[in-house]
Amino acid sequence: MQLSRRTLLTMLPASTLLAVAAPLRARAAGRPTATTAASAGGGAEPGANHAALLANTVAIFAGTAESNARPEVAAKLAAITSTARTRLTALDGAGPGELFKGVALGTSDANLNTSYQYLYEIALATRTPGPAASDLRDNASVQRRVIDGLVALHDTYYGDQSKGYYGNWFNWEIGISASVSRTLVLLKDQLVAYKPDLMATYVSSMDAYLRNGKDGDVDLDSRFHTGANLADITTNRILQGAVTGDDARVVKAVADQLTVYATVDPYQPRHGVTDGFYADGSFIQHDSVAYTGSYGKVLLTRAVQTVKILEGTDYLDAGAGTDTGTGTGDLVAVVRGWVAQGFAPLIFEGWMMEIVKGRGVSRTATGYTDVAVVVEAVVDLSGHSTGADATALQGYVKFVRQTSKAALDPAVFVSPVSIARYADILADTSVPTADLGDAESHTAFNAMDKTVHRRPGYAFALARSSDRISKYEYMSGENLMPWFQGDGAHYLYLAGQDQTRSFGVDYYTTVSPYRLAGVTAPVETRRTIPELYGTAWYDNPERGFTSSSESQNTYVYFPRGTNSLSGGARLGAYGAVGLVLGDDVAYAAKQAGELPDDFVAHRNATATKSWFMLDDEIVVLAAGVGDAAGRAVTTTLDSRIAAASDAVTVTGRLRDGAAWPGGGDGSGAGGTAPGPVAWLRYADAGQEISVGYVFLDGGGDSRPTVALDTVTRSRRVVRTSNPDTPVTKRVFSLSVDQPVGTRRLSMAHALVPNATERQLKAYGTGHGHGHGQGGGQHGGGRGPLSVVANTTRVQAVEHRGLSLLAVNTFTPGTHRADRLSIDGAASVILRTSHDGTVSVAVCDPTMRRNTVSVTLRGRWLRAVSSDDGVRVRKVIGGTRIDVDTHQTHGRSLTARLR
Repeated sequence: MQLSRRTLLTMLPASTLLAVAAPLRARAAGRPTATTAASAGGGAEPGANHAALLANTVAIFAGTAESNARPEVAAKLAAITSTARTRLTALDGAGPGELFKGVALGTSDANLNTSYQYLYEIALATRTPGPAASDLRDNASVQRRVIDGLVALHDTYYGDQSKGYYGNWFNWEIGISASVSRTLVLLKDQLVAYKPDLMATYVSSMDAYLRNGKDGDVDLDSRFHTGANLADITTNRILQGAVTGDDARVVKAVADQLTVYATVDPYQPRHGVTDGFYADGSFIQHDSVAYTGSYGKVLLTRAVQTVKILEGTDYLDAGAGTDTGTGTGDLVAVVRGWVAQGFAPLIFEGWMMEIVKGRGVSRTATGYTDVAVVVEAVVDLSGHSTGADATALQGYVKFVRQTSKAALDPAVFVSPVSIARYADILADTSVPTADLGDAESHTAFNAMDKTVHRRPGYAFALARSSDRISKYEYMSGENLMPWFQGDGAHYLYLAGQDQTRSFGVDYYTTVSPYRLAGVTAPVETRRTIPELYGTAWYDNPERGFTSSSESQNTYVYFPRGTNSLSGGARLGAYGAVGLVLGDDVAYAAKQAGELPDDFVAHRNATATKSWFMLDDEIVVLAAGVGDAAGRAVTTTLDSRIAAASDAVTVTGRLRDGAAWPGGGDGSGAGGTAPGPVAWLRYADAGQEISVGYVFLDGGGDSRPTVALDTVTRSRRVVRTSNPDTPVTKRVFSLSVDQPVGTRRLSMAHALVPNATERQLKAYGTGHGHGHGQGGGQHGGGRGPLSVVANTTRVQAVEHRGLSLLAVNTFTPGTHRADRLSIDGAASVILRTSHDGTVSVAVCDPTMRRNTVSVTLRGRWLRAVSSDDGVRVRKVIGGTRIDVDTHQTHGRSLTARLR
């Protein structure tokens, strides 16, 4: 079941959000407006607003008597109580320099943050209602111990701002404030009776630590106050205003937070901010990191919590019904759009895809755990939706539960109320189980250089990078070996599989970082940041490198590429994607003499690549593969992991009909093929999965190397704080290896998910017709696929069964591929339907062109329909299509011709 059209189209532009926020800002400043005047006549008083806000917040985290009486919530209540008792024991056992045993204070901002979190967890247990008696519930003595802890931390470690603010800015501006603000809400009555001045004291200190803000408040021009971070900061300030009765603080925080929900316009960013959700569903944080699966889910949670916290107040609804006003319903609709367009395509059978996790890929709990956070948000969002929108969200909750290979434990939800609502959804037989998207879909997240292609039996996710989007994210000792994660790395998720057995932290632990699936990398050894510099960052304050400096972000934490071409066209459920590999900005800056001598930067290999995503196969072309520095280069066509005990086999055929000679018995034997290969098939009987690899003409000599090894490594090799747990996996690698000094190569193959040997044999081999420009292109013989062109200028494939031609062009000038003539760099898909209608999609993968022109040779075709900005006209010998790509940000424009 799909979300309503209204929901999918509700992506508020920045101008609308600013207009909505204007009355709130005036209200915060005490200036009368039409809205505040109307509110004065019938709106809620600040005291009533604050009381509702506080009660809502307590209900979110502690639950209600009604929710907590439900048997489904019992495990959550037990966990809250057990955690509090553990914290109290640690409080009793604290030694010198500690508030909690084993959590040393004075130099560790992380431990100070943890100490505040522990106090919050104790306070939470005292405010949690439940059907069973508890000696912690409403225990004034325990609450006062928490307050005494707040006093002790403030007096010794937090109150003197001249000594604080060491380590990670996030702990001081967001993390500590979140625990403190929630604790103040939970214990407000006890604080008033016991330490009435402490709330104001803490709020003053929290303001002082907002050093990346302005005058102790949010600064919308600060690079730290964007996206999920801004949502966190403003949520904290909403709670602070409610406990202190400061309505202006609440109102301004709500107005500031509303800016987060505006769809980012990359051509007119407000306050210079490019963090947030884009029209194509992309989510970016840190200015250039694709981050839906980490910061994006944090923002989703905060957005839904904001709706719940402000329920029954007039902060969101005061302006509803006016020319500029919005209401809670509009905000809910925006967040529903995020779920449908931004999150659902990235979740496969309950697993969050690797391509949007940033440094989180190295954590031990990702994937299914990430999705549990999203599910809780969707559960709550459905409670604030009506009609078809509510049904669609509830059906999606059931769909994730049904398809996930890991049982979702609702005890991990933040809110007991959400657990009760989740149980109600699962028990409601009137709600049909349904995904939010189609089983066959192609999602071009071009704004964040990511692509997702889905079919009923698999999902294919591709990670790209450019001068707009970071190659990877490393930070805080997380994701220690990330170098090639944005250079065309792919992840093929197969249906019915427990994804922890093929991906997650164990994939990065056991697969070489130089041999990630899909990556072309020079053969060299790189060192991690801690190995290079002895710290978790490059420390050189005199040259502008501190732990949170812009230089650190630009060159160490999340460097962008130097290439502009990264993106592709979408036509219905089909896609074409192109990428020109580029060095990262650190290497370019080091070559230009802009970085210190001891700063280490690496040069990449070279390649021009295309991915054509169809039904049964993903066709991958590569040209100009090599290295300008003369190093050996490895192009990894695929890498997969399996349990050490799984029966993994590799079978196949050479072009001459002989059987693949190595590795077929699963013994680990592999090696380079003795002759050109027609196809190979990887099978893991333990997981009941298989992947086929068809080697196409137009891709060189097709002599790949197969490796099947048993690898044991510690999970700590990818993240310094991971437990030193050894992991043993069977690691399959299929690669093309170029020795030092080898000429640049071309390659062409198709990935065939869930392939049988019979299916692979049907692709056939041999030489057919050639349509492309040079490079020795040939057809695919008896099979459905033909490589039309494979050079550094143009790459194209034809699928005869689909009547589809897909082309990527990479350089200026006129490029020809079969019936198409394309001017300059572009991505084009052409498909002919059974009724003779021709559909075409055009994209500018550079995001820099004003117009892309395509000529279709043959009979003149008139336009049946077309997107705005597409012009079709008759020319000698065919039909010319001129597409206005100015400021389309990688979006595909389409036309139907007859």
